[in-house]
Amino acid sequence: MRTGFFWDESCFWHSGGNYAGMLPVGGLVQPMVNGGLPESPESKRRMKNLLDMTDLSGELDMRGSEPATQRDLLRVHPANFLDQFKAMSDAGGGEIGLRCPFGPGGFEIAAQSAGLAKAALQAVLKGDVKNAYSLSRPPGHHCTADQPMGFCLMANIAIAIEAGFADGLAKRVAVLDWDVHHGNGTEAIFYERADVLTISMHQENNFPLNTGAFADRGAGEGEGFNLNIPLPTGAGHLSYLEAMDQIVLPQLRAYQPDVIIVACGFDATVIDPLGRMMATVDTFREMTKRVMVLADDVCEGRLMMAHEGGYSEVYVPFCGHAVLEEMSGSQIKAPDPLADLYLQRQPGEAHQRFVSSEIAKMRDALGN
Repeated sequence: MRTGFFWDESCFWHSGGNYAGMLPVGGLVQPMVNGGLPESPESKRRMKNLLDMTDLSGELDMRGSEPATQRDLLRVHPANFLDQFKAMSDAGGGEIGLRCPFGPGGFEIAAQSAGLAKAALQAVLKGDVKNAYSLSRPPGHHCTADQPMGFCLMANIAIAIEAGFADGLAKRVAVLDWDVHHGNGTEAIFYERADVLTISMHQENNFPLNTGAFADRGAGEGEGFNLNIPLPTGAGHLSYLEAMDQIVLPQLRAYQPDVIIVACGFDATVIDPLGRMMATVDTFREMTKRVMVLADDVCEGRLMMAHEGGYSEVYVPFCGHAVLEEMSGSQIKAPDPLADLYLQRQPGEAHQRFVSSEIAKMRDALGN
């Protein structure tokens, strides 16, 4: 079996309208020549293009999917939210939730993005592919049941999980979110449930503000089944691997899920405009290796990744290529073009000791 790669051209056509960075154009905010939201199609399109240029795509099982159905969406999102979103989309688009602009057909593109995640997860659970990557856009991990935010219009991973549960394909699912921003939407949807373990490893208090605290462990039946790992600003390659080894992997192993899903954002890199961390291509390569080994041990290798953030159009493609090199076992490589520069700029010894001490505090509190 090969690694499944799920994508759809329509996801590259999602538009946020006339923005200059995070600000809508108007008043004293001047339009940009190559303007738009940081969440643009280019990082995703260029990732797909790089796979084609190296011919790694020739070693993947390239697939599409149907959009998520209304039934799929209603398992997560209330009807009044979906109706409002659809009406705005049919009327030409607008802005919904917290800074989530979209153009005509935005509802259908978001449903397609969720459909890719659903299809990727189902292919893994049915044993049709070895593992799978969903190049979903718009992303989903910030969207709560009724509140889009942070470029996320629908909760792609949650929709995929609920479809898997409804079809009897899984009973226990673990979600690891290594996007630089807190996976607040996925957390909120499953916060009171024990059948989904949610782990978010993120830059402390980046976005959304005042969420993602280590003390937020779930509630009711879900108490103990949510884990936040807020890393100090400036944490780099070694810190991410340290957090994986000391906290993430032991928690995943203890949970014994039927499948592991990674909310795969690439915005923790040293060159990303919306994060202040110092991960590199090799960070994502090594984290992928670790998750794959664990998945082999606890859930017969069942692993699905859903694309989330990552706003460096130049660097994201190389991070994604490295992840897919590992997932597929390919010998085709796309060397990190910034390796020599940024490996020399990792955090200094004093900062590394500080981050290590923070990781150790969380590890000890969990009893790992």
